[in-house]
Amino acid sequence: MARSRSAGGRARAPRARGRDRHGRGLRSSVAGPHLPMLRGRLDVFDDAVADTAEYLRGLWPELDVVSYEVAGLPAVVTDRGLERWHVDAEKNRIVLYRLPIERMTKLHVKDELHLRMVVEGCVLRATGEYLGRDPWDLAPERFREH
Repeated sequence: MARSRSAGGRARAPRARGRDRHGRGLRSSVAGPHLPMLRGRLDVFDDAVADTAEYLRGLWPELDVVSYEVAGLPAVVTDRGLERWHVDAEKNRIVLYRLPIERMTKLHVKDELHLRMVVEGCVLRATGEYLGRDPWDLAPERFREH
């Protein structure tokens, strides 16, 4: 009776994760070593919120104490529907809800640039609500008409 090579009376070593497959070497990313890593929707959204918040903090020193957070969905649905953001002035916190902003906004072109503009607009409106100011007066030089 023929026996397989690995069953020769000794115990098999457990397979290590990340081990090369069939002698082909370790797996690499799909993009390859010469291309940048792929970015998902969550990364694009987080970057847009963080960049806009940092820009606004540079203009308005009173925003240094505010924490900008990203959540998937609001915990409750209000009578106005799904909120896109929540401002808690007592705790100095602004929460932006990613899924309502991404999925309920009608974009004429669905790409990273247009989504980023929508996210920036939401951050501006939420910050304007926090400060009690018109959102477009927060950064007049950045969002002026050409």
